[in-house]
Amino acid sequence: MRVIIEQAKCCGAGQCVLAAPDIFDQREDDGIVILLQENPSEESRADVLQAIKVCPALAIRLEG
Repeated sequence: MRVIIEQAKCCGAGQCVLAAPDIFDQREDDGIVILLQENPSEESRADVLQAIKVCPALAIRLEG
């Protein structure tokens, strides 16, 4: 699986970090999402899907 983020859409809510802290982080200065793992293991799929579900800006996608 491949995680794709669109930083231009991110509003810095941080919901993705709460859902999948091993996959996402936030920039210190403005809270915009940082992708820590572009290709996380299948074990992380449920957490990534939860992050996608709770992202208010629809800034996260999953391929594969």
